[in-house]
Amino acid sequence: MQKRGLNIDSLVLIFAFIVFAQLLSYVVPQGQFDRQPVPDSPGRTMVVAGTYQAVSPDQEVTLPVWHFLIGITKGLADAQDIVFLIFIIGGVIEVLRRTGALDAALHRSVAHLGHSPWMLIAGCFVMFSLGSFTIGMGEEYVPLVPIIVTMALAMRMDAVVAMGMVWIPFGIGWGCAGINPFGVLIAQSIAGVPLTSGWEVRLVMMMAFLLLGFHHVYRYAMKVRNDPSASYVADVDYSVGFETPQDLQLTGRRIAILIVFILGLATFVYGAANHGWFVVELNTVFFGIGLAAAAIAGISPGETSRTFLEGAGKMTAPALIVGFARAIAIVLEDGQIIDSIVMSIAGLLEGLPADVSAVGMLIVQSATNFFIPSGSGQAFVTMPIMSPLATLTGVPQQTAVLAYQFGDGFTNMIVPTSALVMGALALGRVPYTAWFRFVAPLMLKILVLAAVCIVLSVHFGAAMGLA
Repeated sequence: MQKRGLNIDSLVLIFAFIVFAQLLSYVVPQGQFDRQPVPDSPGRTMVVAGTYQAVSPDQEVTLPVWHFLIGITKGLADAQDIVFLIFIIGGVIEVLRRTGALDAALHRSVAHLGHSPWMLIAGCFVMFSLGSFTIGMGEEYVPLVPIIVTMALAMRMDAVVAMGMVWIPFGIGWGCAGINPFGVLIAQSIAGVPLTSGWEVRLVMMMAFLLLGFHHVYRYAMKVRNDPSASYVADVDYSVGFETPQDLQLTGRRIAILIVFILGLATFVYGAANHGWFVVELNTVFFGIGLAAAAIAGISPGETSRTFLEGAGKMTAPALIVGFARAIAIVLEDGQIIDSIVMSIAGLLEGLPADVSAVGMLIVQSATNFFIPSGSGQAFVTMPIMSPLATLTGVPQQTAVLAYQFGDGFTNMIVPTSALVMGALALGRVPYTAWFRFVAPLMLKILVLAAVCIVLSVHFGAAMGLA
């Protein structure tokens, strides 16, 4: 009999972190930075370096014992744009699958790659990393998880491999991003360095990290193909919900639907890169894709509606997990301790040599990503602190930006406060403990390589294009 491992439910784990965040609010001193509007983005604020101060006694708060429950409600409300994005795209993807177009195209690819899983893994690595490297894609990957899992199962791999094919290149693409407007461009603007500068070097770095990640995923995939009992999810039932459709013929109508799908995604990519499109526009594009696909396939309005609702319903678990994950930061903010945590760990770097301080920045940003998993949110909180600290310790500003990128992006693969990853794991039925067991060894290797890159950028930044 297969021995069952320790697989803690993702929602239980996140709930425990929410409660732990509230307990921290009772012991961590409360304090805050002054904040000012972000130039050209008045709806956002950034901390002002050197303004941290303890909260006066009359302004201190004591969270009621039930506040973690309030935090969950506030987290769901605060993450509503992503929550509804998951519902809407999930419904549209279900309509697309109802037409048979996506499954026909993907499973034809599986038929051609059946003896070459490395090509499928490599193709996903290139596609998903470039999406994050350029325009900061991430939310868009979540609804594709069931399809990727189905493909992996059809090739005698498992759902962990499917997660690795999506979220490892996602994290690497974010960590080495060249022009991601939600991460590196914000950090560079705060640090006062030219926007997009050094993207060529970061692209080379990304290739090195992708090779490291590919080796990790491919080795595990081959292990599972040779011995299915070695799978970290061998005790999870995938017999329902990930079946291969019977009708996989790539007809003219299905080809037309695929063209509409590709053109829709290309339109959004163009809009995001040139006109600042984000969640609202992405939902709009997907609604248009779904309606056009249903019309081309000849699906009646009633059946289209039922199919859409069915697909949206399947996204309930990951959508709720996104809101629960956001609640962790909400409770820390309500307890007025999130600035104290950032200030405390950043203060450890003062007075250190440039090399040590630069690597310390990587550690600080990685730790901060647990508490502030939002890339742009982390940039507005930590970069105004790290930028002047870099000047004091002799660390180049580009290195400070690189430390932020690495710390924010790479740990996105593993921190349980990452709403995207936790939602996708729920969608793919992969327990967090199984995912942690798989990705933790890779994370250690990535952070070692990241530290090497950080030290090299301190000494050879100009030669590397990171001056």
